[in-house]
Amino acid sequence: MKRFRRHGQESHRDRIKQELYQFNKTVEHGFPHQPSALGFSPSLQLLAIGTRSGAIKLYGAPGVEFMGLHDENAAVTQIHFLPHLVELVTLLDDNSLHMWTLKAHKGVSELLEIGRFTLTGPPGAPPSVTRVTAVLAHSSGELLLLGTEGGHVFVVEVPGFRELEERNISLEIVTHSIPEEYGGRRSLEHVESLQENPANPQQVLIGYGRGLMVIWDLDCQSAVKHILATQPLESVWWTEDGLRVLSSHSDGSYCRWSVAGLDTQSEQEKSEVPYGHFPCKAISKVIQLPTKQGPPFLLFSGGMPRASYGDRHCITVIHSKTHVALDFTSRIIDFFVIRDGPDQAGEPSALVVLVEEELVVIDLQTEGWPVIQTPYLVPLHCSAITCSHHVSAIPLKLWERVLSAGALQNTHYSKKPWPITGGLNLSPDPPQRDLLLTGHEDGTVRFWDASGVCLYPMYKLSTAGVFHTDADPNDNMNQCTEGEWPPFRKVGCFDPYSDDPRLGIQKIHLCKYSGYLTVAGTAGQILVLELNDESAEQAVEATVADLLQGQEGFRWKGHTRLEVREEPVLFPPGFQPFALVQCQPPAVVTALTLHSEWKLVAFGTSHGFGLYDYQQKNNVLVRCTLNPSDQLAMEGPLSRVKSIKKSLRQSFRRIRRSRVSLRKHHVNNAAKLQDANARLEAELAEMELAPVQRKIEARSSDDSFTGLVRTLYFADTFLSDSSHNTPSLWAGTNGGSVFAYQLRLPSVERRAEDLVTAHPAKEIQLMHRAPVVAILVMDGHGSPLPEPLEVAHDLARSPDMQGSHHLLVISEEQFKVFTLPKVSAKMKLKLTAIDGSRVRRVGVAWFGSSCSEDYGESGLTVLTNQGDLHVVSLPGVKMQVHHPCIRREDVSGIASCVFTKHGQGFYLISPSEFERFSLSARCVVEPRSLVEVPHQTPTSLSRAQPDGASEYRYEQPERASKNHLCNNMKTALTGGKALSNGGDFHICSVSIVKEECNDGE
Repeated sequence: MKRFRRHGQESHRDRIKQELYQFNKTVEHGFPHQPSALGFSPSLQLLAIGTRSGAIKLYGAPGVEFMGLHDENAAVTQIHFLPHLVELVTLLDDNSLHMWTLKAHKGVSELLEIGRFTLTGPPGAPPSVTRVTAVLAHSSGELLLLGTEGGHVFVVEVPGFRELEERNISLEIVTHSIPEEYGGRRSLEHVESLQENPANPQQVLIGYGRGLMVIWDLDCQSAVKHILATQPLESVWWTEDGLRVLSSHSDGSYCRWSVAGLDTQSEQEKSEVPYGHFPCKAISKVIQLPTKQGPPFLLFSGGMPRASYGDRHCITVIHSKTHVALDFTSRIIDFFVIRDGPDQAGEPSALVVLVEEELVVIDLQTEGWPVIQTPYLVPLHCSAITCSHHVSAIPLKLWERVLSAGALQNTHYSKKPWPITGGLNLSPDPPQRDLLLTGHEDGTVRFWDASGVCLYPMYKLSTAGVFHTDADPNDNMNQCTEGEWPPFRKVGCFDPYSDDPRLGIQKIHLCKYSGYLTVAGTAGQILVLELNDESAEQAVEATVADLLQGQEGFRWKGHTRLEVREEPVLFPPGFQPFALVQCQPPAVVTALTLHSEWKLVAFGTSHGFGLYDYQQKNNVLVRCTLNPSDQLAMEGPLSRVKSIKKSLRQSFRRIRRSRVSLRKHHVNNAAKLQDANARLEAELAEMELAPVQRKIEARSSDDSFTGLVRTLYFADTFLSDSSHNTPSLWAGTNGGSVFAYQLRLPSVERRAEDLVTAHPAKEIQLMHRAPVVAILVMDGHGSPLPEPLEVAHDLARSPDMQGSHHLLVISEEQFKVFTLPKVSAKMKLKLTAIDGSRVRRVGVAWFGSSCSEDYGESGLTVLTNQGDLHVVSLPGVKMQVHHPCIRREDVSGIASCVFTKHGQGFYLISPSEFERFSLSARCVVEPRSLVEVPHQTPTSLSRAQPDGASEYRYEQPERASKNHLCNNMKTALTGGKALSNGGDFHICSVSIVKEECNDGE
């Protein structure tokens, strides 16, 4: 009976676990790392971005997102949508072509790969013969034209990827058709560009690297016109009326050619080098679009004078008398123009530019051509991210005030709506308003709407104005001299420069009920800020906290403190600083917490911790935690990287003045700085990248950084006896020490006059001396104590003060529960004894049941140095679920992880992207989108669509006879293509040949 009862209890618990916990990686926020290709479907209104790691991401209206990943670890070099269809083709740098489709499944669309293909040449042919350099998706939706490095053009039928050998355009045929005096002088080289005639789909323009352009008739299988350019070709563009062709060249020129009439040779109408008589860089792409009234838009990338502005990344826009060179801060990948109307045949409305570090959209219909703010793909890494803080369930009033302050910062953006509108966002409205705050190396804190699929920028706070920094006021990258030529205009927000690394934000804590915010930085500065709807001019007075407390034998060898401005500073509406604490020595702040009800801020560094009363603006407590062996703590975390950062800043300034380019290294610098920050934090926490299978071992007190404060915690609990609860402050260190202080707060009436006092109450030393990662007090019901002001706002029940409270101390290696006030050990869970893991991040979360609205449980979300996620139950401290999440080698990702109050989390998968995950079965934020088949389909398209389906028929046919299959596979292995009786193309593996062909061949 006992065995059956136990089995019933276990199965009941397993069922509850399934209702509470479910692990999913749900969505990626931010800008794709290392983008390499751009595509756009005018009919679907979808944008596609490919990356060097082989990822492909599709974006439509806000909330409409899809992601796919190629099996090959190769960069995506080109993306082409099939016109008026839901398919797209990608080309990788391993020369493979891949077909993707948006398939409807259970009411939502999924991005699926449905085929792949690699051109095969004749035996013995060099790879250049089939190395694809240009792709044209024909408007019929049935053909792909593939130009190659060897100068050939292959015609392939889609979606089956069947090569139509009889329609291929070989280099020899083209060479015989051109005038002898041109062909005799030079080889044609590779196919640089393929363009379809907008007025006649049967004509295709083939542009060769040496400059020759040939108009080829697909019906007649012959060349009908030649364009004999003398400069190496970069790109071609066929005007909408089909009467002219524009070509851009490597010498910085573009030419306009007339292709009307019956002459086989086209005449050059115009040749121009837009930016001067000195040598210029190549114009890599040119576009000309008509307008209903007035001259056309002309857009081209590159073409800058090589000596003076060869480091600039520019796109020039010319319309009527307006001429602007849009200057970007990173390399241009590609661009396109969106036009009005459902068929994209109207006025040019927006210029979309993909650069290495951001996506920029320019409004071409508003005077001044302002930037349109992006609702997604925002570059999180405008300055390197140094820390994150998540706040759930923001009250509406605070939310609206933050939005209002952010709107005042965005007046320079266009008022036009987002122009990419494809797909239907089927995700339900977020149940609550969530904020993600990111701290950055330049001293800014950015507020993001993290409620839904899109991580939307709300507001930016800058702390640099409080201090005198190393910034040179003459170093303005955006300055532009009146009448300057070329007429540059800076666009984009990516700027990896940090003029003073001491400004970097290391810790953030926001009270959503009071509107108080505290941020702490690299040089020991702690700012307390309050949300104000009006601008204010005020001085910020600094209070020094001497954490060494006069100890002898310690000399700080790190960076100096930031110099605070003594004069009043004008702060715009938003969060405004009114108090400042400066730690001495000015080390990195490693722990920070705020209690807005008590008006107290606690902070810690590698030297000790302090308590600050921001109402009376004085120090309540300062405690040194150093021991004589902590000499390494006096070096300062920036001492090892300070010199390289300083030299980088000086180099960047010289670069700005001399206009010599190092912009291509921006990404690497930002990534290196972020990785350095993460590795520093890991080093401070004694992170082991290669965990050892071992039991908990006592650590020596001589270990470095034992005095470093890892966590701080406020609690109203029982310290002296079991009948009187009192406010308290708890601090945990890297050496396994826990300090508890009893706080005496004046009455509300006397709070402004009487001082807050702190008295030592308890001190715990963990036997194994493992770093203390988190501290938590649970009430008589075993529930974590509520947040400050949470009960006052009727958002949580009052804690149970009748039963005994329990203290949970979480070290890197175990979870240990103590009774209060006696502090006697009650239970523990050893993590290290299981698999050598160490705790890196801990959060308290509420897991609601997916089956019952009324049921839920509290738990701890835990991330280890292995990159594994655990849920530990409260108050029983038992392991519930375990999921691998982050690669253990990804130190930056593990160090960047932040948990939410409802079982979700974020971590950086690159300097510019957050991965969002969920451990909760109820609380999941993920894209749910539907893309429907366009109503307009190509006129020559003969493939029928299934009812309501959004994909082609692409299924395996019935098994063919053994002999027929063998014959087909022999054909495929000798360079041909395998066809079934129905004429469909199928990708067959060599393993199938081995299995089926028993005739020895």
